[in-house]
Amino acid sequence: MRDRCSGRMKRLCAVFWLAVFCLLLSGCGAGFPFAEEEEKPQEYTKPQAMIIVATERNRYEKVYTDQIWEVTLADGRTFEVYLLEQVKEFLTNLKAMKLLAEEQGLSLTSAEQSRLKALSSRYYEGLTDQDLEYTGVTEEDALLLYQDYYLANKAVGLLTAGIDLEVSDSEAKVISVRMIQISSEAAAEAVYRRVSQKGSDFLAVARETSEGDQIELSLGRGELPKAAEDAAFALASGEMSSLIECEGWYYIFQCVSDYDEDATQLRKTRIYEERKNQVFQQIYSQSGMDAPAVFSDDYWPEIRLTGDDGSTTTDFFLLYEEEFGS
Repeated sequence: MRDRCSGRMKRLCAVFWLAVFCLLLSGCGAGFPFAEEEEKPQEYTKPQAMIIVATERNRYEKVYTDQIWEVTLADGRTFEVYLLEQVKEFLTNLKAMKLLAEEQGLSLTSAEQSRLKALSSRYYEGLTDQDLEYTGVTEEDALLLYQDYYLANKAVGLLTAGIDLEVSDSEAKVISVRMIQISSEAAAEAVYRRVSQKGSDFLAVARETSEGDQIELSLGRGELPKAAEDAAFALASGEMSSLIECEGWYYIFQCVSDYDEDATQLRKTRIYEERKNQVFQQIYSQSGMDAPAVFSDDYWPEIRLTGDDGSTTTDFFLLYEEEFGS
């Protein structure tokens, strides 16, 4: 079976992508406002980048503590390296969509400018001294980033209007299962006889005998070989599968829940955002625009997510969502 993140890392990665791309790719419907006179710089400064860095770093530490930065992914990167790379990609996409918005003739109305200025003031006033020291951000930095963010939403809303991105409940469905995975047919048959006995403890047997990396998992479509996946999704809560042979492995499943509502909704949103992001990538690649310069490599290697700096801000995206919706 191919390498996959642990259940916690899957959820953590999914939460990250949801937080970073949800607003950018969700689009805010609007008409065509007046042209904006002032031209924005092409490069994000370190304080502007630090707004996103601090927001994401502190959000993860609140949930997982600073131990998260010691987690190593399957490819050998630490989660600190991974998250910084994702922030850089987000800023690149943000600037690209802002520029594309301008190419489409989109800009900010005076009313929108006023709302964004008030929003940036609210964000800035909520920062502690430790937040300011860690990020180096000014109110003008926050305003520029909010302006780019809003224009990016406008562009995506315009360019994806009318495209069917609906995600069905069946394709997003997530179930909770326990899984035994064994490479030997004889051993698998012996284990199956054990777990089939009345009163058998499936979880205990799985922990003793399974050769797979995961025993308890939230499972969505496309994460296991099809025959194994179909067998798992055919179960009702509390049921156990037969012995399933698939691609050289033998599987036995016990269904804990045949519908994980929270995980299904998260997956549904993530699939929708991935589809919208794919549309954006196609639109942008066909636009013929060069990749924007979004930050200097001179400062990026200096950024660290570890350290006792006292910064706690997590409000940048939350305040935007409160003001404009998600």
